[in-house]
Amino acid sequence: MTSDVLHFNVGILGHVDSGKTSLSKALSTVASTASFDKNPQSQERGITLDLGFSSFTVDVPPPKQKDLEGFRSIQYTLVDCPGHASLIRTIIGGSQIIDLMVLVIDITKGMQTQTAECLVIGEITCSKMIVVLNKTDMVPAAKLASTIEKMKKRMWKTLEATCFKNCPIVAVSAKPGGSEGAASEALGIAELISTLQENTYLPQRSEAGPFVFSVDHCFLIRGQGTVMTGTALSGSISVSDTLDIPALGCTKKVKSMQMFRKPVAKIKQGDRAGVCVTQFDPTLLERGLVCSPGALVTIQAAIISIQKIAYYKGAVSNKSKFHITLGHETVMGKLSIFSYVNPPSDNNTDKSDTAIAQQFQQVNLTSSRFDFSREYAFREELESQSSNPPGSSEEECGSSSQSDREVTYALVELDHPVTCAADALVIGSRLDTDVHTSSCRIAFYGRVVEAITDSNFKKTVLPQIKVFKCKNREGQVERATDRYTIIGKNLFKKETNLQAFANLKVCLSTGERGVIEGSSSSSSSSSSSSSNGLCERTFQQYSGSSKKKDKGKEDTGDEGAAKMEPVRIYLNFKRYVYDPDKSMIQS
Repeated sequence: MTSDVLHFNVGILGHVDSGKTSLSKALSTVASTASFDKNPQSQERGITLDLGFSSFTVDVPPPKQKDLEGFRSIQYTLVDCPGHASLIRTIIGGSQIIDLMVLVIDITKGMQTQTAECLVIGEITCSKMIVVLNKTDMVPAAKLASTIEKMKKRMWKTLEATCFKNCPIVAVSAKPGGSEGAASEALGIAELISTLQENTYLPQRSEAGPFVFSVDHCFLIRGQGTVMTGTALSGSISVSDTLDIPALGCTKKVKSMQMFRKPVAKIKQGDRAGVCVTQFDPTLLERGLVCSPGALVTIQAAIISIQKIAYYKGAVSNKSKFHITLGHETVMGKLSIFSYVNPPSDNNTDKSDTAIAQQFQQVNLTSSRFDFSREYAFREELESQSSNPPGSSEEECGSSSQSDREVTYALVELDHPVTCAADALVIGSRLDTDVHTSSCRIAFYGRVVEAITDSNFKKTVLPQIKVFKCKNREGQVERATDRYTIIGKNLFKKETNLQAFANLKVCLSTGERGVIEGSSSSSSSSSSSSSNGLCERTFQQYSGSSKKKDKGKEDTGDEGAAKMEPVRIYLNFKRYVYDPDKSMIQS
């Protein structure tokens, strides 16, 4: 495997029985140990149950030689993903190692439920896609041209609102006649390979940084060692280097490596390889991540940037639980949602804010670290709108409605620890949804911006996160003892400790502002003082002389006295959600 070969990973995704494996077989010239449904259970059930890998190599075409300068040929590694709804965990895992997606559609059925879910996964994990309309041999010859054209228009219409707008569409028949038909040559494969070449680009890859390897199969070769097959996600490694296997808590030495049956001395980011290490029981590592020593972390929880999937119709609510996928692992996790509003863009804009905001345009960007010094507004639901209560202001509450400048985060508390990269891609799903429904089960995605490894994080880490809730209380003026002091009612419950609210600022519906001094003689009332004094109208309304005058008018039947609206008292403050002291804060 020389340096003039570009290794390009292509994911084959689509609904079950759309012909993905047949297409992979028609394209491939080299098969791996786990390809084309070699698993006995796959052969018995007639569907793909696990990731399959195969490859083929072509020369760099003349039109692409400038873009792919330095490379003589392209080796396409095909990642054949399952299509059955129950195997979405495997589909998500396979999609995270691809550079381009091929979405396979049965031309006789069109878009189906899992086709749409694969499209959602593709949008999250890669930037380019080719749609393949398979099984063209099942359409009568007289109707074939019109059917292909009609399906192309329908697909382009479907993809209009996605990042795959106007993507190429190729019609093929990967296995003419189907499983029962006589063996015959696949149709449209040459055009598909040409389309693949046209859409091949130079992925951003680097040998720098720690080595992380995504293992999808593991088996023993007697007399040699244990072979882990997978894809290098970052960095590089050479023969004789050591590897951490976090799932087993051990370190192993690399004895040899192969890329599709060809020995190599080194592999780097993007390469598909088999890595042979000193022997261990392969049944202990079905799939997972291995790395250079210390490159991965085992997290108990994480703060993630988060964005809701538009096709998900359910609510992504605070304290709700979802299936959280990190790499090949999927565990249950509880969400706590909060957000930060970026200031308008100017020369003083914090560059880290811009970097975080860009994650919503391209989730593959490296995440910025979470800023513990900022305040974040609590959100009941992802993408929900917030409104300020009467008598409050954005300045007092420290909150504002969600906008395009808002960056939303979530604290994810995992049911079980997960070993992953510190900036791992996160996908949240509701996999317990009935697979026979047509609803999208993928709810949100994002990236880890703060990996939390401390098992005691609720006491050590959470109090550092300044997530606040706006609290608002409303009462009514009962009487004014003088121009600077009023007695209020209904602002607190009888059992409330009013001393905890002493010196907090309040405002009246008539505009005056003051502070809470404490309780009055009545346990349900509170006294407040105003630094500038009450306005004349408020004082007259609630002073003792005014009340006697009003009473006299009522006794004499004088209906000319204007009935004045009660003056309301507003108390606005905020509390940090994770503050163990539950302190009340005002700006």
